[in-house]
Amino acid sequence: MLRKFVLLFTTAVCAFAMHSVELNVNERDVELQLQFDMGQFNDDLMTDAVLLGAHMLYGGEEHSDIDPDVMFGMSFLMQRTLDFTDDALTLGMGLKLDYTSLDVAGSGKNDFLVLPIGIEADYCFPFDIPIPLHVGGMFYYAPHVLSFQEAENYMEYRGYFDIEIIQGGRIRLGYRKVDTDIIYRDLNYNESFYFGFKMAF
Repeated sequence: MLRKFVLLFTTAVCAFAMHSVELNVNERDVELQLQFDMGQFNDDLMTDAVLLGAHMLYGGEEHSDIDPDVMFGMSFLMQRTLDFTDDALTLGMGLKLDYTSLDVAGSGKNDFLVLPIGIEADYCFPFDIPIPLHVGGMFYYAPHVLSFQEAENYMEYRGYFDIEIIQGGRIRLGYRKVDTDIIYRDLNYNESFYFGFKMAF
């Protein structure tokens, strides 16, 4: 199933004019993210301001409280670059829709569906060097009222450090923590460091 999903994402990369594609891996986990810049399809929108995305995370059991299934999701993000920072700081706010199935010992499969809201930030260091350096992160949270089926709440936060080796191409070192609490138990879905790349088009 994972191979089919990777193939589907690869096909999408080839078929659509896309804002960015991101691949993050470590020894046990793989994560794919696509973001479409709606400003490339609608002249009434500024470029790099409204982003629609799709993502998946296949987490390993070694970085989780359970043997996790694949987490699928969609995202909507509005962002802007602050002029007074010389275009160094970009801030965004958005929401996601995430789904996975949690196989918990003693209770079987638990469908987990949440609609978290959150903020994102990216800062480019103002160093006069040929290779730009970025640092950034995000925080998303879904309280009980935005959690459905067996979900109680959801929290995700991550931070990263990027080296932009070519224009629009970054190498990334990051850390993420994804909590998927169900009604009767607190569960860590994934907590790990990862290495990856992000390509913007």
